[in-house]
Amino acid sequence: MPVAETHRATTFEIFFDLVLVFALTRIISFMAEAPTPLGLFQGLLLLLWFWYAWSCYTWLGNLVRADVGVVRAGTTVAMAAIFVAALVIPDAWQHTGGSLDAALALAVAYATVRALHLALFFRAAAGDPRIRRQAAHFAASTTLAWVPLVLGAVYGGTAQVVLWTVAFLVDYGGGRIVTAASLGEVRSAAHFAERHNLVLIIALGESLLSVGAGTGPAVTRAPVLAAALLGFAATVCLWWLYFQRTAPAVGRALAAAPRHTRHRQQLASDAYTLAHLPLIAGISYFALGIHLVLAQLTSDDRPAALGWIPASVLYGGAALYLVGRLLFGWPAAGVPPAPPVVVGLVLVLAPVARALPALVAFGLLTAVLVALAGYERRTSRDPSPVGPEPG
Repeated sequence: MPVAETHRATTFEIFFDLVLVFALTRIISFMAEAPTPLGLFQGLLLLLWFWYAWSCYTWLGNLVRADVGVVRAGTTVAMAAIFVAALVIPDAWQHTGGSLDAALALAVAYATVRALHLALFFRAAAGDPRIRRQAAHFAASTTLAWVPLVLGAVYGGTAQVVLWTVAFLVDYGGGRIVTAASLGEVRSAAHFAERHNLVLIIALGESLLSVGAGTGPAVTRAPVLAAALLGFAATVCLWWLYFQRTAPAVGRALAAAPRHTRHRQQLASDAYTLAHLPLIAGISYFALGIHLVLAQLTSDDRPAALGWIPASVLYGGAALYLVGRLLFGWPAAGVPPAPPVVVGLVLVLAPVARALPALVAFGLLTAVLVALAGYERRTSRDPSPVGPEPG
């Protein structure tokens, strides 16, 4: 069933978003168990995989209804594959010798997700030679990426990291080359914007989940409760910086672009598919930083200073989110960006924060985000969000 211009996000698609965010929470838990530079990179690589898969299904759901017929059936199987991949994430980078090889299970599950998308894409493109050709080009790079994907799972160790990185670059890079030559059609601007808005608000809820996971029974301690409230305040600021002015403005710009023009497809690709990657990644690392801060505060052997890794993911995640917001709102809709010095300030404060107590370091970052949100509230000419709201 082709998508009409008036189509909006469905409950089935929101269910898909929840499965994606479950995978993100598993990635955060994996990185929290081994917060090393290698572990952070491995988590980032998995995050890139899941985000690209989600993006492909979002484009498909804007071409034909995702909650009808064979597309719904295929997407349900893909959701099951993502669920399996998320479950085995903690053991995916090591051969535990169990009855099921986690790395191979994850590789097969991801390949299944991508194969189902290709099959559904071909089905949805029936009768449209242009989209059929695009699907065929996608299939070439996607199937080629399965070779290093499976080999990495078999070899393990350093080879696994290298080969899985190559697999993502081949899959994603090939997809970008194809879309640069022939962008897909955005049939409903409101649906496309709403899908990304919804997944981001669910991801922001992930930050609050990190607060709950990190406090545990020690929530009655004053420092822990204070850090939890700081996490809530910082998450509200992240919500404000995206939803109050930027998201409605970009949504209006996408809706105003003529439907069958390259400008509309390029806007959707750059502002949503690309710019939302640093937004989602920033939220994920920020949530990991909250988790590590609370882990220190609840520890009986509490270190005197926050340390490099927690400070890097906490402040780096916030900076990455602000960069993603800049890429999202400024080129697409001309939304004036926050002073670029704010991103630099967050990065400069990270080395300072690593030498501060965890609660003080977290409070410092929250103060910067609150000040930024307050600055934008005062300088905004249109403080009320206008545009398509979720239906």
